[in-house]
Parts: sequence; structure tokens; C-alpha cells
Amino acid sequence: MPKFFYKVKKGPAEVIEGHIDAETEYTAISKLSQMGYYPIRVERENAEFAQKGFGPSFFTGRVRVRDMAIFTHQLSDLLGSGLTLLNALNVLYEQTENRYLRSVVQDVMAQVRDGAPLSEALSKYPKVFSRLFTSMVHAGEIGGVLEDVLKRLSMFYEKEEEIKAKVQSAMAYPLLVSVVGAFTVFVLLSFVVPRLTAIFTEFDQILPLPTRILIKISNFFAEFWWLVLAFAALVIFLALRINKTKEGKLWLDRLILNIPVVGEFMKKVEIGRLTKSLSTLLDNGVPILQAIEVVADAVTNEVIKRELERIGAEIRDGAPFSTAIKSSRYFPIFVLNMISVGEETGALEAALQKVGDSYERDADRSVKVITSLIEPLMILGLGAVVAFIVVAMLLPIFQINLMVR
Repeated sequence: MPKFFYKVKKGPAEVIEGHIDAETEYTAISKLSQMGYYPIRVERENAEFAQKGFGPSFFTGRVRVRDMAIFTHQLSDLLGSGLTLLNALNVLYEQTENRYLRSVVQDVMAQVRDGAPLSEALSKYPKVFSRLFTSMVHAGEIGGVLEDVLKRLSMFYEKEEEIKAKVQSAMAYPLLVSVVGAFTVFVLLSFVVPRLTAIFTEFDQILPLPTRILIKISNFFAEFWWLVLAFAALVIFLALRINKTKEGKLWLDRLILNIPVVGEFMKKVEIGRLTKSLSTLLDNGVPILQAIEVVADAVTNEVIKRELERIGAEIRDGAPFSTAIKSSRYFPIFVLNMISVGEETGALEAALQKVGDSYERDADRSVKVITSLIEPLMILGLGAVVAFIVVAMLLPIFQINLMVR
């Protein structure tokens, strides 16, 4: 049975700390209340991971998109086959391979057994089940269509995984070429070229300009190669640190959106994702304002997220969705027109779904275009650098041959 750490008040001034065994946090709080205590803090201790030398924080957020797609798809199928929610969760607990997700399912199952709604139990794990996920589950519980909602969520996660796989496969080859190329050039300039240029310095002749440039660059790399590596590590470290702050992420995301081709691709991916999410939420009875707030939490790009927050604020003040979105420069005219038509005809969900489908197709095409452009450009760039090094090394040899003749 899971163990919980608690901090409670006993009387007006006395504070007590300790541990209690309980199935869920909800059960632990109930037990403490029955004992006459007022709970201040109750936290679960994950004994299974602690025994193996890993703290719970090590596994937090380790649930992949693929794991979520399988989980939601299987839960939908189990409910569709006639199993009760509790039995379906028990089956998933038995067959889930991801250890952290397995422990989460166990706790969710215990909360459901104690009478908590599924959406409430899932909301205790926001790093695993997003607000989008729990909001849709809540809507499915109210409307009695939980199975259908889970099926839509599984399709959503499967599409997320598909897009992610496409982007990763598109960037894998260019990334490999750039890493190998940079390493090769670094080794040549730092260790190989200095040994070869030492031969040329023995001849009392003026070396060709490309060779002199190469020697200058090579001497810098040979003497300060550690500084180059330290600078590269510092840039990566600062980028990661900046990306962890809200303002830093906003600056980086705005920079990405302004990059030609890449910015347009990222915009298409985000618009396709958020419009389909909005469509699904609205179709399940979630109010427009709440749906926008939920989607804003799920958006990864900070610029688009703040635009959605602004749009939500205008809708809260009474503006229609189509009017609130018109002042944004990040949503194309096609999106504005489709939303306007959807509001006028009372079919906003269908209009948003069409926008999402259209932008997903555009994103797929953009992946192919970016891939077809990046690969030859990377090869040409690396080839040009290597060609310059080769020519700079060969020119003095040709010059010496002419002098000998």
C-alpha cells in the first residue's frame, strides 16, 4: 500500500508531521480528518522507485506521446467492450510497460475506487494528463460519451506522434551531416592543417592568399580549440536556460517564427494543432472561452500562447471569436474567414476541423520542401568548406613545382 507524508494541525497551534498508509491521497486526507487533524500538506512517497535508487522526480514527465496514444486507445476499446471503468483501469495497470505511467494508473484507479470522477483523478497528474486531456474527459463524463472522447484523444495523440516522427526524420540527416561536418572541419583545422602548413613555412616564399587565410584560421583553432568548445557549450547552456524562462522562451519562439520557411512551418503546425483541439473541445460541449484557455495551456509556442490568452480576454469582454482573432498577425486570413463563416452558420466546430486538416496537410508538404532544401544546402556548404581547405593546401604545392621547373 502506498505511503504518504503528512503535515497536519492538531489544535490551534500544534503542528504534527508523520507518515500514513493509504490507497490514495484522498483516502489519506480522509483518514487524517477522521483522526481529528486538519491536513496542511499530504504527499505520496513512491516506495517502488525509492527502493531502486530513483526518486519520483526522475520519472516525472517521462511518459511519451506514444505511451499516451496507446493508453487512451486501449482504455477506449476496453470501455467499448463493456468493461467498467475500474476494471478497464485495472487491465491497463497490468499491461502498462512504462513504470511511471503504471504507478499513475494505480493511483488513478484507487481514486476512482474511492468515488472520485476520472477527470478529477487524472488532474492530479498535470505533467502526464494535460488540461486538454482532463477537460475532454470531464466533458465526456458529463455527456455520457467517455468512450468516444477517449477515441478522439487517442487519434489526437497518434497524430501528434506522427508529426513529431516526421519532423525528427526530416531533421535527422541534416543534423547528422552538420555534426559530422563540423567535427571533421574542427579536426582538420586544429590538428591536421598545422602539421602540413609547417612544411610551407620552411620555404622563403610568399604563400597564396587562400593558404595564408587558412593558416591564420588553423593557428587560431590549434591554439584556442578549447576556447571554441567552451564557447559552443556556453551558447547551448545559455539557450537552454533562456528557454526555461517565460520571457526568454517568448524571445526564442518569436525568433523562430520570423525565420523564413522554418517559421511558416512552425506556424502551420501550431495552428493545425490548436484548431483541431478547439474543434474537439467545442464538439464535446466545452464552452468557447474555457476551450481557448485549455488550448492555450497546451500550445508549445509562447507567442501563439499569448495571442490565445489575449483572444480569450477579448471574448470574456463580450467580443465574438472572429472579431477577437482579426487583430492577430499570426493567424492567416484563411483562418479568420473560416471562423467567421463557422460562427455565422453555427458550425464553428466543423470549420475549425477543416482548418486543422488543411494546415496539417500544409505542414506535411512543408516538411518535404524543407527536407529537399536543407539536404543539398548542407552538402554544398560542407563541400565548399572542404574544397577551400583542399585548394588552399594544393596551391603552395603547385607554386613549388613551378619554382623547381
